[in-house]
Amino acid sequence: MTHDELLVHLSSAVKESCRLDKELFEKFDVKRGLRNKDHTGVLVGLTNIGDVKGYNKTDKGLEPIEGKLFYRGMDVEEICKGFLKDRRQGFEESTYLLLSGKLPNKNELDAFNSLLASKRDLTSSFVKNMILSLRGRDIMNMLSRSVLALYTLDKYADDISRENILRQSISLIAKFPVIIAYAYHGMMHAYHRGELVVRHPNPLLSTAENFLYLLKGEDNWTKSEAQILDLALVLHAEHGGGNNSTFVMRVTSSSGTDTYASTASAIASLKGPLHGGANLMVEEMMTNIKANVKDWENDREVRDYLMKILRKEAFNGSGKIYGIGHAIYTLSDPRAIILKESARKLAQEKGKLAEYELYERVERLAPEAFAEFKGGASDKVVCANVDFYSGFVYSAIGIPEEVFTPVFAMSRMAGWAAHRLEELNFEQKRIIRPAYKNVYPATNYTQIDNRG
Repeated sequence: MTHDELLVHLSSAVKESCRLDKELFEKFDVKRGLRNKDHTGVLVGLTNIGDVKGYNKTDKGLEPIEGKLFYRGMDVEEICKGFLKDRRQGFEESTYLLLSGKLPNKNELDAFNSLLASKRDLTSSFVKNMILSLRGRDIMNMLSRSVLALYTLDKYADDISRENILRQSISLIAKFPVIIAYAYHGMMHAYHRGELVVRHPNPLLSTAENFLYLLKGEDNWTKSEAQILDLALVLHAEHGGGNNSTFVMRVTSSSGTDTYASTASAIASLKGPLHGGANLMVEEMMTNIKANVKDWENDREVRDYLMKILRKEAFNGSGKIYGIGHAIYTLSDPRAIILKESARKLAQEKGKLAEYELYERVERLAPEAFAEFKGGASDKVVCANVDFYSGFVYSAIGIPEEVFTPVFAMSRMAGWAAHRLEELNFEQKRIIRPAYKNVYPATNYTQIDNRG
């Protein structure tokens, strides 16, 4: 048997051995995907960090409500209004809030900004050997690899004391934008004949400003672009303990492993297209709609094409309208509402208003199309989620598609760090170990000469 024949043979065996009948899940009351029958999440832990509200549970089932997101008990909408009113950027103070449980005063925020600035630089040998020499085609994988490599440079890498985890976390929050920008330039140089540009972080710039500077150069970004990127970073920084990557961070942290390994596992989770890649899928879908809908202002034409997408007759055949619907939010996603307002202003500034209004039209018509497609078979209430507008925002300010999901990771590192600190520092901590019931039939061992 050749190697290729063996792989085909094994693949067929794997297919059969992995088959699990749906009836067995119902028989043993297994919560597939850690979801209850009413699609709510199975309660597996407690947290002080973030909270997501999209419905009320009543005797009649789930009651849809306007969505709310809280960081440390504080409404994110109020947080955003606060720093936008002062014409400040908010990612750094939101990170401070997530890590410490309280908003910083001016002196604390200045000191925290200074601390982040001091941790951004990467050694020239690390940049050369880990990012520019070992280039890759996927920036999320390069980010994960770089994080694991930072373990080797940390004298106290395995120290899981609160103080050391905090030190490591702040360092990673500071370094993520730099790694991502360098990885992008290395990839473009290696595979697309682009210029190889390595700029040093500017200690006088914020996280959002530094990222745009490292990615685009000195004079190729504006304050308004940095402001809306900062807003997007704030809105993506945390989303409760129930999202896939944060749960992965908590599961791996509960084993007592090091910060770098746990962070790499969370990055791997976020890389998945069902989690962190949704905004890229929205952009691809919208590009397809723009190419196939002649009159962007015609509701019927747009809706008819959305029905084709749902019937798997258009776009990628998945039957999904990307960016519409969420596991928790029903009537609205507060992040989408906040980002949408700034996205309109950005569209006007960039001469993309017609394109933006197509997004608004799809957002308005998609729930109607979904209800018509289901024909009353579903009572699910759907709304636009934050991914629906974030891709538009990133494109409008010149962030390449290859960097969409890494920007998500750059933001979410703040929430991951807060959850790791909590997982390893509450008194009742215990390794997370769920149960799986084996349903494979009992078999007897057969001597090798008697096997078929």
